Amino acid sequence: MCVSKKCVDVEAVRWGIPVGRLAQLGDRLKSFWHRYRCNFEMRTRDQSATGYEYVRGMLRMEGGRNFTTLGRVSGKGSQRMQHFMTNSPWSALGLMQDVRYDVGKDLGGEGMLILDESASEKSSDKSVGAGRQYNGRLGKLEMSQVGTFLAYTVDGNWSWVDGELFLPEAWFGAKYAERRKKLGVPKERKFATKIELGWRMIVRMKEEGFAFAGVGCDTLYGRSGWFRGKMAENGIVYMADVPVDTRVYLSEPRVGIPTGGRVSRVLSGECPVEVRAVEPTWTPLRGRATARGFLDAEWFATRVWTTDGKQSPLAEWLVMRRDADGRRHFALSNAPETTPLERLAWMKSQRHFIECANQTAKSELGWDELQAQKFTAWEHHLALTILAMWFLTQTKLDWAKECPPDPALAEQLGVEQVPGLSLGNIRELMRTAMPLPQLSQDDAVGLVIEHLGNRVSVRKSHLKHRNSNDFSP
Repeated sequence: MCVSKKCVDVEAVRWGIPVGRLAQLGDRLKSFWHRYRCNFEMRTRDQSATGYEYVRGMLRMEGGRNFTTLGRVSGKGSQRMQHFMTNSPWSALGLMQDVRYDVGKDLGGEGMLILDESASEKSSDKSVGAGRQYNGRLGKLEMSQVGTFLAYTVDGNWSWVDGELFLPEAWFGAKYAERRKKLGVPKERKFATKIELGWRMIVRMKEEGFAFAGVGCDTLYGRSGWFRGKMAENGIVYMADVPVDTRVYLSEPRVGIPTGGRVSRVLSGECPVEVRAVEPTWTPLRGRATARGFLDAEWFATRVWTTDGKQSPLAEWLVMRRDADGRRHFALSNAPETTPLERLAWMKSQRHFIECANQTAKSELGWDELQAQKFTAWEHHLALTILAMWFLTQTKLDWAKECPPDPALAEQLGVEQVPGLSLGNIRELMRTAMPLPQLSQDDAVGLVIEHLGNRVSVRKSHLKHRNSNDFSP
């Protein structure tokens, strides 16, 4: 068995790893950053160098990506990092808009926007938006901070493109007025549900001219007739997962105000049925590629109508998928009546990639490691996470074109196709090409002194606040 560097390099290329490009990853990141640095150049101060080091740290570190460690590995110091994220006035919205433009240009407009929410655990409600709310990962109510996120996916590639922080309704009461001010919640911000935040992001994409084939979402959004109606009114094709007890009509009902009545309702004799009661005729189809092979499942689609009795009936597709284990999944779509089953199945399968994007943000980029409390810091961290994810995705795309896996390798291994590099694979290669600096004894001593000094500052601030309360009239 050959173990020389030459043999390893040859084998790497067969797997789609462009070994000749690995040493250039640092230069690639610098060139990538140059495209976006103008977002950090303000009238009185240029923060682009600090922003570059923040992203560079996110991409190279394994965990503990907080202001202290990011400041240490970058040489910028924790206080400078904290100021950059919490107080610096650079525009997170402007940066995300620039990234969205490039995502749309490089990935093309035949993909899907996927909407989902994701929760990060918090130890207290001191962080903006934190409170006892449902945490999907834990499957229960827990002290969490929740964001709604929009990802764009094409051909198995994906990236976050937008996000909104969900603020529970209690945060807009008088009890939280002082905290909203302290944490920098914009004065114009009003309570909005996760569904309304999702729609806000979709509208933003439309207004920016971002091209997409449709929108996918889970049952939280899909069960909302208001949300599906908004997309239908605006000519947006959707594939919305719905609960098993969603009620649909199998023939178009007649809706109106009965003679002598005042309230609109269903006038015809049709009765709605739950989607799980619809009898399917299954068609086996091959779906997207997975780590274990292709996702083979059985599919069924039929035309149905939905209405609450107050609105005109909405004609939709009921799309059903049955997995190998017998589990069934349901979705509603306003795709044209002529849409083939294969296309509906493709659309239904795309929601998987928002889960991939959420996982990448957390496990590869430290999204849920943010310890800052203010609204601005959350938005800044979101924008830089989106930027870092786009760098990984863009690198993956370029390398796949330049160095595709050897087709003979798939035949040799007895599989239909060799898996492409994951974003985690690329980050692993980055960490070897751009290793983190080792902590010397002097560095460690300096770090401890800085930490102790920060603790003194916190204590002095606490004592000052306590004394001012003690002697206030």
